[in-house]
Amino acid sequence: MKITEIKPILTDRYLLVRVYTDAGIIGNGESGLWAHHRSVAALIGELSDYYVGKDPRQIEHHYQTVSRNYHFMGAVISSALSAIDIALWDILGKSVDLPVYQLLGGKCRDKVRVFNNVVGNTLQERADSAHQSVGDGFTSLRTSPFFVDFENRTSSQVLTEAIDIVGAIRDAIGFGVDLGVEIHRNLQPDEAITLARALEPFRLKYFEDPLAPESDTAHAYIAQHIDVPMALGERSFLVTQFKQLIDRQLAAFIRPDLSLVGGFTQMKKIAAIAEPAMIQLFPHLMGSPVNNAAFAHLAAAIPNYYVTEVNAHSPQQLALVDQPMQTTDGYRHFTDRPGISVEIDEDACAKLAFVERPIEGSFAADGSVAH
Repeated sequence: MKITEIKPILTDRYLLVRVYTDAGIIGNGESGLWAHHRSVAALIGELSDYYVGKDPRQIEHHYQTVSRNYHFMGAVISSALSAIDIALWDILGKSVDLPVYQLLGGKCRDKVRVFNNVVGNTLQERADSAHQSVGDGFTSLRTSPFFVDFENRTSSQVLTEAIDIVGAIRDAIGFGVDLGVEIHRNLQPDEAITLARALEPFRLKYFEDPLAPESDTAHAYIAQHIDVPMALGERSFLVTQFKQLIDRQLAAFIRPDLSLVGGFTQMKKIAAIAEPAMIQLFPHLMGSPVNNAAFAHLAAAIPNYYVTEVNAHSPQQLALVDQPMQTTDGYRHFTDRPGISVEIDEDACAKLAFVERPIEGSFAADGSVAH
């Protein structure tokens, strides 16, 4: 079997990929570098010069060849490799009539737990959103503890609002549901420490991405001063970056993105490094129903999985694949269909125009870049 074509597809807010073979098997994948899909799509076209004519089943060999040929790596390259890698695993599964989770060692669970985001522009709206999510069956919730335009308020005001938001949610749902906060890299070290300490009574499951990801040293400083577990890594794209997080004991949860770190090939390595360190995988999930399906296969096959996003879609977005995975009562249900269990509908993709993501910036009251 040989690869005959690799086709990047820009549709809605997504970059999907299809890999065609001379055996008639088509693989489906998705790129996770959502801020720069056009750049990744161009690189996928460039990389296809290498892949076309190759056996799609030599997945590890292809990753090693492409990533080590010139030793230039970055998020664009890694995301392109991820989309292709997912599609190659899809092809492999179809070629032997097995779902990908079986190829990864078999299922460790029967369904995949997902969380819902708590949203709202007032404390009451946050409380109502949390209450509704619990009523819908979710046992894990997350919120970004900021209101709109928080960048224009003082640090003390922002932290006070954050404490009030988390308190309102806990009052609404009690302590029987997991609750984490997503900081979205919006704080400075002093603010992160002050907020984490103030939130201790609310028994948070995790404190996610308090700082921009560039400095492990800054995260280590925070880890030394707080007693809330951190979740880190959604902007990381290499196995070595996650090994550093794990070795330095900076986080109880790591957030690799299957469609950014190198697909199934690299994600299994990250999970294996984390497992003996007793660190749980909390995969970062965005994207289309293609990603939902691929992530479910991964979660099914790794023992140290915790939870991931519900990542709900509109009917038009669900129509991008033939049989989107179903989510009920806070769990995603995977099937025994071969490969990643979904097939991209190219006609449906053509009906949704690609949505650009312009650089707009976030600014403080004095006009400086806030985060």
